[in-house]
Amino acid sequence: MALSTCTSNYILGIDLGTTSVKVVLLDSLSRTVTESYCLPTRADKESNVTNAKEQDPERIINTLNQCVASLPGEKLQKVVGIGVSGQMHGVVFWRAKTGCEWFGTNNVRMFKPKDTSQLIIWQDSRCSSDFLSSLPQPNSHLTLATGFGCATIFWLLKHKPGFLTEFNVAGTIHDYVVSMLCASKDCSISAQNAASWGYFNTVTHQWNLDILREAGFPVHLLPEPVESGAFAGHTCSEWHGIPANTPVGVALGDLQCSVYSTMTNKTDAVLNISTSAQLTFAMPAGFAPDCVPDALSPIAYFPYFSGSYLAVAASLNGGNVMATFVGMLTSWIKDLGVEISETSIYPQLIQAAQDQLDTDLRVTPTVLGERHAATSLGQVSNISPWNLSLGHVTRALCRGILDNLVSMMPSHTLREAGVERIVASGSALTRNEVIRQEVEKAFPLPVVYGKDVDSAVGVAMVCSDYLSRKR
Repeated sequence: MALSTCTSNYILGIDLGTTSVKVVLLDSLSRTVTESYCLPTRADKESNVTNAKEQDPERIINTLNQCVASLPGEKLQKVVGIGVSGQMHGVVFWRAKTGCEWFGTNNVRMFKPKDTSQLIIWQDSRCSSDFLSSLPQPNSHLTLATGFGCATIFWLLKHKPGFLTEFNVAGTIHDYVVSMLCASKDCSISAQNAASWGYFNTVTHQWNLDILREAGFPVHLLPEPVESGAFAGHTCSEWHGIPANTPVGVALGDLQCSVYSTMTNKTDAVLNISTSAQLTFAMPAGFAPDCVPDALSPIAYFPYFSGSYLAVAASLNGGNVMATFVGMLTSWIKDLGVEISETSIYPQLIQAAQDQLDTDLRVTPTVLGERHAATSLGQVSNISPWNLSLGHVTRALCRGILDNLVSMMPSHTLREAGVERIVASGSALTRNEVIRQEVEKAFPLPVVYGKDVDSAVGVAMVCSDYLSRKR
């Protein structure tokens, strides 16, 4: 046992989520998670832009530093690779040579953001349907939507052109972290993250440069596409005890990494309900999506690894719907003169719904719309004097999250694809027994709950596998 501990090397997996940062250490030999740590970022920032959703990179990186610093120092010294995943679609801007500031002692060094913008995340809704329809048609099988990096840049170009002149690099927040760790002059982006921005052709692995230039888009801001799973560079400095010159993988999509950690069989579908919700399965080898996007289709085909694709029903409405409901209740109670914390409301809601095993109340919880139906917002129906208790409403809300996802990817679609079981994961499932109950009611397939199923584990596994192939 002592010999195994002495000879172990580790992969650091990092996931920069919408509401939290998680880090794990994966034993490179046994492929088991030996350490993990997670903290909320509380990074949301107010914006003077209507329907904007922005976060503070400094808070995110501060949370990252706290998480990594919480891992055992003796294991960090034995890290041989770093993988980073995170929330797709969003965009942050920075200046190439002054994007961060390194600080600390020779033994423990870290960085903090310097010349960066706010992070404009995937939930941003500043791009109206009219604005999106005014943009050039992408040469891509994926439909453009608000919150996508290139759409956001087009919006800034029209409404805040001076803003873009302050920066010379753009990427996702996890692209930024990789660039800072490697002190890269330019930014690399995986096909997974590039596709999530729009105006990226997943067959040629190239941006739609001609289309973008014709529209006056600042193409110099676009990161350089590289293969998903490849390495972006090496750490430029010791970082929290991790040696300098440690390989760092190009940043990957959180969805793809979550699937990578979970899908043990090609006949598995993966369900993840965290801030948002996704149901996905692997397409057969050789599959190629249609060249023309179907804006009304609830199923999209996301690039995975080695030229393969995932069929994905990606709902904007997941655990964030419960958070909105809790926020509403907290506000109402405060208006009545009573102070109560949101954290104390959650367990009471879940218990009330557990006591209410069924309800005829119907909640369509699409408070954020969906990318394929942006104007179809939430509804409550079949209201009666007998189904307005907290238990009824919470049960109906949890059921509605699943009903919405099933409407996007029905059971017959799963059966036709050869799916035999559903592997479920995500923070909303972990914390909410009622949502787990509704998952098992919603699908006529076995549902299993994966162990260590998350993006931080998945990106560490990808990094470990790439290092193994390079040996």
